[in-house]
Amino acid sequence: MKRSGVTRAQGVSRFTDVCVERLITSGPERGQTSSACWRSLYCSHPNSTFFFPSERRKRAAAKHLIERYYHQLTEGCGNECCSNSWCASSVGFTRMDNNAAAVKALELYKVNAKLCDPHPSKKGTASTYLESSTHSNSASSDQQVNHKEALTLRENFKDVSYLTEEKVYEILGMCGEKEDYSPLIRVIGRVFSSAEGLVQSFRRSKPHTKEELKSLQGKDEDKDEDEKEAAACSATAMEEDSPSSSTRPGEGSSGDNDVQKLAPDEVSVDIDAVRRVYERLLSNEKIEAAFLNALVYLSPNVECDLTYHNVYSRDPNYLNLFVIVMENSNLHSPEYLEIALPQFCKAMSKLPLAAQAKLARLWSHYSAEQIRRMMETFQQLITYKVISNEFNSRNLVNDDDAVVASTKCLKIVYYANVLGGDLDVEHNEEEDEEPIPESSELTLQELLGEERRNKKGPRVDPLETELGVRTNDCRRPLIPFEEFINEPLNEVLEMDKDYTFFKVETENKFSFMTCPFILNAVTKNLGLYYDNRIRMYSERRITVLYSLVQGQQLNPYLRLKVRRDHIIDDALVRLEMIAMENPADLKKQLYVEFEGEQGVDEGGVSKEFFQLVVEEIFNPDIGMFTYDEYTKLFWFNPSSFENEGQYTLIGIVLGLAIYNNCILDVHFPMVVYRKLMGKKGTFRDLADANPVLNQSLKELLEYEGSVEEDMMITFQISHNDLFGNPLMYDLRENGDKIPVTNDNRREFVAQYSDYILNKSVEKQFKAFRRGFHMVTNESPLKYLFRPEEIELLICGSRNLDFLALEETTEYDGGYNRDSRIIKDFWETLHSFGEEQKRLFLQFTTGTDRAPVGGLGKLKMIIAKNGPDTDRLPTSHTCFNVLLLPEYSSKDKLRERLLKAITYAKGFGML
Repeated sequence: MKRSGVTRAQGVSRFTDVCVERLITSGPERGQTSSACWRSLYCSHPNSTFFFPSERRKRAAAKHLIERYYHQLTEGCGNECCSNSWCASSVGFTRMDNNAAAVKALELYKVNAKLCDPHPSKKGTASTYLESSTHSNSASSDQQVNHKEALTLRENFKDVSYLTEEKVYEILGMCGEKEDYSPLIRVIGRVFSSAEGLVQSFRRSKPHTKEELKSLQGKDEDKDEDEKEAAACSATAMEEDSPSSSTRPGEGSSGDNDVQKLAPDEVSVDIDAVRRVYERLLSNEKIEAAFLNALVYLSPNVECDLTYHNVYSRDPNYLNLFVIVMENSNLHSPEYLEIALPQFCKAMSKLPLAAQAKLARLWSHYSAEQIRRMMETFQQLITYKVISNEFNSRNLVNDDDAVVASTKCLKIVYYANVLGGDLDVEHNEEEDEEPIPESSELTLQELLGEERRNKKGPRVDPLETELGVRTNDCRRPLIPFEEFINEPLNEVLEMDKDYTFFKVETENKFSFMTCPFILNAVTKNLGLYYDNRIRMYSERRITVLYSLVQGQQLNPYLRLKVRRDHIIDDALVRLEMIAMENPADLKKQLYVEFEGEQGVDEGGVSKEFFQLVVEEIFNPDIGMFTYDEYTKLFWFNPSSFENEGQYTLIGIVLGLAIYNNCILDVHFPMVVYRKLMGKKGTFRDLADANPVLNQSLKELLEYEGSVEEDMMITFQISHNDLFGNPLMYDLRENGDKIPVTNDNRREFVAQYSDYILNKSVEKQFKAFRRGFHMVTNESPLKYLFRPEEIELLICGSRNLDFLALEETTEYDGGYNRDSRIIKDFWETLHSFGEEQKRLFLQFTTGTDRAPVGGLGKLKMIIAKNGPDTDRLPTSHTCFNVLLLPEYSSKDKLRERLLKAITYAKGFGML
């Protein structure tokens, strides 16, 4: 959008501040002022706005000369035959924009360059040039009066070094009367480009303490009440004004004293006042440009202060600066995206951890709309930078300072969103009393004489630790977590490189895995895949080193040889032995062999192994889990006859499935995944775990009559075991004698839910979780994924979009998308029912579930397997390859394909 030029004030009024005003308000495009121009002006005359009275004559003369140079460069002297090379009227002069002219005017003033006298023809046509010459006798008396008024207006605000809401409205009102907003623009440029000025601006008024009031009363005992109030107000004003004129942030003690009286989620800024000021001023395009360009100048200085001067530790009020800037509702507009916002994000990303935590706590009190506005501001910058650059394996998005800085800033907003949501920080699962047994063998690092890294398990985000809250503590954030995912970034992110940076943890390279909220489940799953594979290769190398050192022939794989008819006995016995002898072997690559079959496990055999194990384990006849016909979900059987070791082995199976990138057909309520991530089940989790009981307890809470008289229930509950026998349990001691009343019914509901979801299955679940952690304890699983994403990781997507699968399928052996047999194949597949489609997936890929991200992420290949024949289609489940003969008709294709997917069982060599 084109912007208008500078409003030329009447009369002679400029020194270097006229150039500053030009930089703030001029330019063909908003936001195009270069930081070099700013630095040149401010470095050349750093004190241009603060002159002592004795220097005013020199100042006036200098202002007059520089203004004449500026007009000479922009308008010329009016003489068409002018020979001055620095005059716009000369023949060979190259036109320059206002910014360049302002800077050049300073340079010409320094070298005392030639200055043209105005040509007579110019005096009648260029009013602004006439106003720039104090020696012009043709100026009218009205112009002289206006000049004096404008000069007085500027002089009134020349010493304003910080702003209050009242001061802004005062200047705005006076400027409105004169229809000249340049004084306000100049004040905004001066204050908002100065860290010192901005930190002191818009302070909240402090109420007086009792000691201060007593002191005032002691000094003014003979004054009446009105005089005492005036003295108190005067003292308050002096307190607020004195730091701004005499101290820099961090150099005085007043800032520290102020902060000590503030709560951890408070700042000394009057945020409501800042919002009102922005609302009044941002409607004016020229004033808005002042905010934009002031931010360009401010940000590098702030970054320097935070990086090298440790300014926040000396004056925590320095945080006011970021609070004020972030209240600008136009930060996400296109004008800010090129220079201003990236520089500000770089400065903000340098904030120390304590400052980031304070910002997150402060913003957590904002509304969902305000959190969304800040989130969209940083998201828009990330998207803009990603789209406007060509990132690839050579030009990594990790090296883009603007994207990295805005992601770090987005993390603060993310945790504010978590803190401001519905938190549950109390109901946490207890840690295992016995530590997970470590390998009796030496690790690769120990064999090489190095200490093992990350031995204590996966990392925790430092900001999360500082705030004392986890993402999993948040039941419902202010805005959905999904809104923080940036899909364009996920598309260009080189995950193999990013994972390397994540593991190395160098200061020079940033990993987006440290900000998992911005990544989608597909990208995080890829990072987890790299972590698992590298761990497998590490275990393999350790085995080779052991063979060399000790001469033992060890197996580099976790090899399981099982009988198809005794799969549970064979698999669980073998896994139990490994878990007892050397748990580190569980982190080797799984290799499954079915006895009597020729299949070589490249992934497909393992998929079928997990499928068969899950079917057996969750068979209700075994009695380890109960099945709810209403919800179609499984739950731990509190009265199971199986020992804890069996549940540990089931947890190992689930962990191995994730570790080996296999999808399982398990059906747990979401509370199981929350418990795996360290959170206990509560009444709110009953909605999907036991909806019938949940509805009954909800009606109890909402009952308006007398609970004790009408329902006659106590703190003793009953439930049936697997065989239908009633079991009694006291929620409180002597619960059968304690009636449930309107006053204690919430306690009853909480304890009832706790018993059903936690206490009744405590032994079974602890054993299950222990087995799961034997495989995943050193994995970034808990760091990267939320409970709902863990479910997606284990179970895959329930939505089967075969149109997406058709779009991504590749062809080989002579087939292509336009082949007759291929068109017949897809028409036949799309005509199948839901169960037949699942059978096809099972036949082709080894599982009937879609991977994370849906069927569009499944790389299936259809290859030609000879001419027309009576043979059935075959598949390589390890590589998702379907071998399809070129059948002569569509009916024959359908008949052969249905028979193949219906009766497929076992593996053989082709």
